[in-house]
Amino acid sequence: MTQENWLAEEFEANRAHLSAVAFRMLSSRAEADDAVQEAWLRLGRTDVTAIGNISGWLTTVVARICLDMLRSRKARREEPFDLPVHGRIADTSKSVDPEREAAFADSVGLALLVILETLAPAERVAFVLHDMFDLPFDDIAPILNRSPAATRQLASRARRRVQGKTDVAEADATRKMQIISAFLAASRLGDIKALLSVLDPQVVFTPDVAAMRYNPSVRELRGADAVAETFKGRAQAAQPAKIDGEFGFVVVVGGQLRVVLLLTFEGEKIAAIDAVADPVYLDNLKYELL
Repeated sequence: MTQENWLAEEFEANRAHLSAVAFRMLSSRAEADDAVQEAWLRLGRTDVTAIGNISGWLTTVVARICLDMLRSRKARREEPFDLPVHGRIADTSKSVDPEREAAFADSVGLALLVILETLAPAERVAFVLHDMFDLPFDDIAPILNRSPAATRQLASRARRRVQGKTDVAEADATRKMQIISAFLAASRLGDIKALLSVLDPQVVFTPDVAAMRYNPSVRELRGADAVAETFKGRAQAAQPAKIDGEFGFVVVVGGQLRVVLLLTFEGEKIAAIDAVADPVYLDNLKYELL
């Protein structure tokens, strides 16, 4: 069997699973088909000898594609993909089959799809992959450029919204803005007591590899005391921002985005702070200064 045929068989064996993952994230069968198709194209461009688990790799790739689509919601392609070599794999039909669409929606539940549409992209990906497909947070975290702890919090928050248990502090954007404003002011003033008042006792600070290269003194921290001590007198260049629909901070130096601090809230406290400086992530990031 040629490698091309083997890849085709592996992909077909995973297609139904990938379609289910994509549909639950996107709520659109057409967009889900596009995401799965893109995963096939990327597989064809990848050195498969470096992939230990084809199914896991494909799930991760589809999740990342869906995350990008949720963030941008770009108009989907109107023309079929051109696949001269692997054409038999491509589902190039763009026509909408109402019965097929309805059956897919029924398999998830219309009410759930409506609620999922209210979640921020990162929340939705974390919830779908963990709660619906049982992926561990350690595997989901790299997809979101978050730590496992922050990813767990995202899924937990999404779960409460899905279950109709969202508390006032979580739903109140004004209150979140008050929390991050208090954190920023306390950080700049070096006020440890004020910092501790807005940090969860078990808060986790996690920098990515690029952030640690950008600032060699940065490292992972656990606990409010350690995080407060690290942020004391800092954040001078940080600006509050909405990042992919969530609250956080951006650090812009010389007109260039260098680092983003992604915040995860638990009630009225900051439960996780993820510092991300990965250039690829930052290049595709959409944010709005507050």
